[in-house]
Amino acid sequence: MIRKLSAAAVVALVGVTLSAQAPKPAAPKAAAPAAPAKKSPGAGPVLVLETVKGTIEIETYPNEAPKSVEHILALAKRNFYNGQRIQRIIPNQAVQFGDPQTRDMTKQQWWGRGFDSGSHQSIGVAEFSKKRLQKIGAVSLAHPGDPREADSQMFIALSMQPKWNGQYAVIGQVISGMDVVRKLQVTDRIVRVTIQE
Repeated sequence: MIRKLSAAAVVALVGVTLSAQAPKPAAPKAAAPAAPAKKSPGAGPVLVLETVKGTIEIETYPNEAPKSVEHILALAKRNFYNGQRIQRIIPNQAVQFGDPQTRDMTKQQWWGRGFDSGSHQSIGVAEFSKKRLQKIGAVSLAHPGDPREADSQMFIALSMQPKWNGQYAVIGQVISGMDVVRKLQVTDRIVRVTIQE
């Protein structure tokens, strides 16, 4: 004999209450836009490096290294750094880039060396400053032995390096993206470099 179930029994069987509904989840809060990194007093234009690991912002120091900064900014304006790769990592010391040969993986044994490892326009001066020292995030010009022969290659210090003071001209400082710098590896690509005035 089939019996009809009461409405209350049906509700109890399917585990649904007629009067209560599950609360709607709260809408996720929109993330606040990241505040732009602040330049220090006396800093010049900011180089923005977009890499495959994220973005790095570097303030420049034209007051202390005018010819060097002018040279690097001119290269950035003509897209010299776009598509290059990280060429060298010295663990806990430095990340180096700026060699146009790094666009060609078949030339990896020559990265950082040789006639074609720069723009063919060395700066001609060594602009050292006691105000800008080799600290974490300092951006300096690499050179083949004579600081006056620095050209397009740069490195970012991963730790304090007082032994480099007076050997490599500091042209800038990372003001945003040091976490990205620490993630970079050899062959990681620099997608593009732009300038913020």
